[in-house]
Amino acid sequence: MAECRRRWPVRMFLGLGVLLVAAGMTSSAVSAEDIAIRVQVKEQNRDESGKVDNQPVVGVEIVITDASGTEVGRGVTAEDGVVVVPVPGRADYTVELLEDSLPDGQSLSPQSPPVQSIAEDSFVTATKTLNFFTGESQRVTDTAFERVAQRFSDGFRLGLVLAMCAVGLSLIFGTTGLTNFAHGEMVTFGGLAAFVFNITGLTFLGFLDFLPGVYPDGRFHVIWATILAAVFGGLFGWALNAGIFLKLRRRGIGLVTQMVLTVGLSILLKNFFLSRFGGRTRPFREYSLQKALDIGPISITPRDLTVSIISIFILVAVALTLRYTRLGKATRAVSDNPDLASATGIDSERVIRLVWIAGGALAALGGVFRGLDEQVSFEMGGRLLFLMFAAITLGGLGSAFGALIGGIVVGVLVEMASLVVPTELKTTPALAILILVLLFRPQGLLGKAQRVG
Repeated sequence: MAECRRRWPVRMFLGLGVLLVAAGMTSSAVSAEDIAIRVQVKEQNRDESGKVDNQPVVGVEIVITDASGTEVGRGVTAEDGVVVVPVPGRADYTVELLEDSLPDGQSLSPQSPPVQSIAEDSFVTATKTLNFFTGESQRVTDTAFERVAQRFSDGFRLGLVLAMCAVGLSLIFGTTGLTNFAHGEMVTFGGLAAFVFNITGLTFLGFLDFLPGVYPDGRFHVIWATILAAVFGGLFGWALNAGIFLKLRRRGIGLVTQMVLTVGLSILLKNFFLSRFGGRTRPFREYSLQKALDIGPISITPRDLTVSIISIFILVAVALTLRYTRLGKATRAVSDNPDLASATGIDSERVIRLVWIAGGALAALGGVFRGLDEQVSFEMGGRLLFLMFAAITLGGLGSAFGALIGGIVVGVLVEMASLVVPTELKTTPALAILILVLLFRPQGLLGKAQRVG
């Protein structure tokens, strides 16, 4: 019986993997009879204040051909500037807007080519949407202040996601001393789990369709998918600890060996995600196309604004929990001195278990929020990993509050850097900060200097 209890965490971990394998096998399955291409044609307009007000363009002819050049569909935009053309199935298509059919005096925007291609695996939903714009480009010359304000806003949003992900990474390091290089894959796990619930659907959960936002084919609205992803992220963190790292700690395996194991685990999970979900980025079903709101000098979509508010609420809740609850005090005690905490009656293993669960849930939420912003991919968490390390190093290794502050600072610096360096190099300043902090203040902003030797 005791042996069965010891093997239960491993079985739970394997069960989670099987769930994602089964879901991944059907992630590209879309009913052929419902597949269509939705084309929107809009005229770009800006008023004197610079606010965008796009108007539909009626009577524009659209032609769709397959990879062999055979025409498979044709249609004309209606009063809303939209035409939906059914196609035979998931495949590579070419969508052409016949410029001769545009109303007199209108032409395609320089940023909107008349021919667009659609790849087979881009049909993450039954209907693929394309946009064509007529008129001048919507881009206007922004002032230096507007550019700085917009970059700061984008950086603050990125910083909130980094802070949410980095808190769990910092707490795991603080309570166990483990540098978890697989934490990025915990972030990816959350984004992909939400994708499975939102896009693929799990048919055996179709009986829940009596709930609002749940559909008979087992798909969930992205709000439900986010909640479920957080739950499964917590279970994933628990399974990693119970099935792997708890056993290693009990056997006295050193932290360096455990760290190397997390590198291997990261590579394993990343390749697993790639094999099951492919290399393309994929959007969630809801809130993927939204018109930006102009708030002073910045533009932000309602989705991003809502995600930012929810992120702030979650981070404040985490900070208050760590500051005022018994669990938070116990967590900080274990982070400061595990041996002394155990001597005073604190169950260190229970605290570590809860930290892994909380860290997994927060990482999963960060993955979903990042996926809403930049779509879901197999390496979305890996791209954030070193930014998370920069955040916790800047804030103070093992300090949850330092991770909160460090995440926001690093996020802002990354986006602000794009004003002076190419976009491809905008993460360089964050990594430079990581090196400088390690050289001149290795304890970080909120960390405490410790005597070695």
